[in-house]
Amino acid sequence: MQPLRLILLSGWGVDQRIWQPLEAHWPNHLAAHLTIQAVDWPGYGDTPALGTNATLAELAKEMAGPLASDAVWIGWSLGGLLAAALLEELPPPRGVILLGAGNTFCATDGVTSVELSAFRRAFQRDPTATWQHFLRWQAQGEPSPRQAYRQLHELLGDTLPADNATLATGLDWLASIDNRQRLATPPCPVVRLTGEHDPLISPVQRSTSERLSGVGHCPMLSQPQTLAAAITHHATQMANANMAVL
Repeated sequence: MQPLRLILLSGWGVDQRIWQPLEAHWPNHLAAHLTIQAVDWPGYGDTPALGTNATLAELAKEMAGPLASDAVWIGWSLGGLLAAALLEELPPPRGVILLGAGNTFCATDGVTSVELSAFRRAFQRDPTATWQHFLRWQAQGEPSPRQAYRQLHELLGDTLPADNATLATGLDWLASIDNRQRLATPPCPVVRLTGEHDPLISPVQRSTSERLSGVGHCPMLSQPQTLAAAITHHATQMANANMAVL
């Protein structure tokens, strides 16, 4: 079996700690061949921030090292939007798994542009309270929203995981990134995984994804074993397909 490298990318207002619940659930039979790395975006964790109004080109320059082309990228939420957008900027990986991420964040039958604009204004007024509201919001589709929010709180604590400028730039990207053309003819295999009850993904966007039953936007909290199995299944297929081409 070929070595398989997974790079896990988190979403807005959430750093790599979101992936910790999966650590005990990666398939044992792949352990000898599997390398898993959760990577922080610039400005999160210990990574230097890009600064105000950063561009995707600047982001690509910073992520060129971590986003290796011999890996499968797993991008969750904003991390999925950014991973897909960076396919134009970086050498393509062996595949991309978009988890809880559509072609765009806003949709007329989902989170609307008006709602996101209101959220951005609220963030300018009170970043911490708005971030905590967002954590509750994305926990809503889980079987036990209260428990999912507690898990998020236990993982992330009370402190914003990035500075205000980094978070504001992330909201800019949520508002502006449109991957429809990029993903119409992607340079590598792309799989979409979406929670059946994801409150941040519109019904139309959910219909074009493989659905994860009984979960919302945070399946790594509510069904870590199922999610780990789905990720490794698709990533293994992507890696094997690439080897067949070679």
